[in-house]
Amino acid sequence: MALPSTPPDKMSFWEHLQELRVRIVRSLLIVLGVFTFTYGFPFGYHDLPSFRFKLWAWSQQPFLKAMAKQTGKAISELQPFAFTDLTEPFFSMMRLSLWTAGFLAAPFLFYQLWAFIRPGLMPKERRLVVPFVFVTSACFLGGAIFAYYQAIGFLGDILFQEAAAAGLRANLHASEYLDLFIWTIVITGIMFELPVLFYFLARFRLVTARWMLKYWRHATLIIVIFSAFFTPGDVIITAIFFSVLLLGLYFISILVAWLAEPRQPR
Repeated sequence: MALPSTPPDKMSFWEHLQELRVRIVRSLLIVLGVFTFTYGFPFGYHDLPSFRFKLWAWSQQPFLKAMAKQTGKAISELQPFAFTDLTEPFFSMMRLSLWTAGFLAAPFLFYQLWAFIRPGLMPKERRLVVPFVFVTSACFLGGAIFAYYQAIGFLGDILFQEAAAAGLRANLHASEYLDLFIWTIVITGIMFELPVLFYFLARFRLVTARWMLKYWRHATLIIVIFSAFFTPGDVIITAIFFSVLLLGLYFISILVAWLAEPRQPR
């Protein structure tokens, strides 16, 4: 699928819209291509489990570690997941594989994003494609790794501690656990992109570090409201955890904005 041949600075609105469509189609194709690996690999080897089952075992580990700590049992002895709908395991494994494909394709997806916004940049900034793809991918994947090794274990420990104190036995749905697991990783990965966002806002003179520092109290209120409504889980400890995390990233973004601000007059 060819992109418009018009120079980027002379493209019309409809040509930009056409380019956006091409970027979206390419992104979907690469995600679907990676999905064939994350869902079905290895193909034809019946003595080896498909990759989706390895992903499911991997996704359980943060919660099982928290559960083992509360119960004093070995992780191999814990079997907290069950299903009541025959289609639930199928769609749960498919959803987990699809999200994993999106994570693995993140560098390509960020490149497509860069290619779309590139016409609005200065000639010097257009050459920053490699740093942009590297930094955005590293921030997103870094946030996902932080969520897997820290956030999910922390939330699982808090939530299971309450259940254990009430004397409840775990009998969890895989789909409901994956909701918490996937959205915690996705939201944390997006949060870690905050410094990149403010870098471009500062480069385009839409915000300044001084302005961000002046209104940090307002930003804190917005962060708390966002965490209360959009973070996974319905407990206050989840909102507090993500509020503190997002506030820390906001202050890091102030430093990034200060470094990114153009020094020459407008």
